[in-house]
Amino acid sequence: MAGAKTNKGRFFEDYRLGEVIAHAVPRTVSGGERALYHALYPARGALHSSDEFARACGLAASPMDDLIAFHTVFGKTVPDISLNAVANLGYAEGRFHAPVWPGDTLTSRSTVIGLKENSNGKTGVVYVRSEGRNQHGDLVLDYVRWVMVRKRDASAPAPEAVVPDLASVVDPATLVIPAGLDFTGYDFVQAGEPHRMGDYAVGEVIDHVDGVTLEDAEHMIATRLWQNTAKTHYDGTLREDGRRLIYGGHVISMARALSFNGLANAQMIVAINGGAHANPCFAGDTVRAWSEVLDMAPTKAPGVGAMRLRLVAVNEAGKTGTLRDDAGKYLSHVLLDLDYWVLIPL
Repeated sequence: MAGAKTNKGRFFEDYRLGEVIAHAVPRTVSGGERALYHALYPARGALHSSDEFARACGLAASPMDDLIAFHTVFGKTVPDISLNAVANLGYAEGRFHAPVWPGDTLTSRSTVIGLKENSNGKTGVVYVRSEGRNQHGDLVLDYVRWVMVRKRDASAPAPEAVVPDLASVVDPATLVIPAGLDFTGYDFVQAGEPHRMGDYAVGEVIDHVDGVTLEDAEHMIATRLWQNTAKTHYDGTLREDGRRLIYGGHVISMARALSFNGLANAQMIVAINGGAHANPCFAGDTVRAWSEVLDMAPTKAPGVGAMRLRLVAVNEAGKTGTLRDDAGKYLSHVLLDLDYWVLIPL
């Protein structure tokens, strides 16, 4: 029978609450991923660029960029979770538990924690908690995401709706600080900006100024690099307009890289409190970014503070500081709304 051995992906009715899904294929990451990541995005964080800078901050060497770990773990989950997705809707309770180093091998698995059919009867939302571990079995990352997935058969009965109760913010007291991290001798000149945590104020909005026009070729390199095989990113025939949807992680990394201008010392992501891909993004869109300081907290690491940021990516119609309309709906120019904790010198 033709196609009997190939994977057409799961549909909404194929998921079961509590199911644990182990994802193929293990991936060993190296300096090659870092080089290509820095070629795709204008990422200039000193801690992820220089072994010498990282050693001066108490680490053994420069760890892989935090979002390299996120994209690698995420990409492993796609064939089992979002191959037939209409859209990846949001994130919550994301924690970075340990740095990923060149030479580490990452694996992923997910647990289904919620299911809810949509009112149209054609799609449903699947909630999963995904985790990534290294070759030693150590947890390096976990997060919750929810995805709108097509149904194979619109007449299939809907499961009992279960929507998980998710924390709105990761408690800063539980943030995992990499062993040895020490910012007391931090070199602000090499890092690129003089601003430490005390130079920011809660409620401050930072315009990151720069913009990048997205290209299909670069987006496709990114999806292939992270082995994200979601059909909506690969196959232009799935949409009536013939356009491929830009992978949301591509927008996250671009916005994070753009935030260097104004937040160069926000060196490490340690948690993702929440996030939404508010509107679709396509090749030809010009992405700009702004951030809002939401909170600050101390850590036990010497010279290291935690700062909670909202990172917003917008297209060319967007204006800094504008996010929602009077009814609370995202404005049409908003592409990404990401709430996360970073580590920054005191």
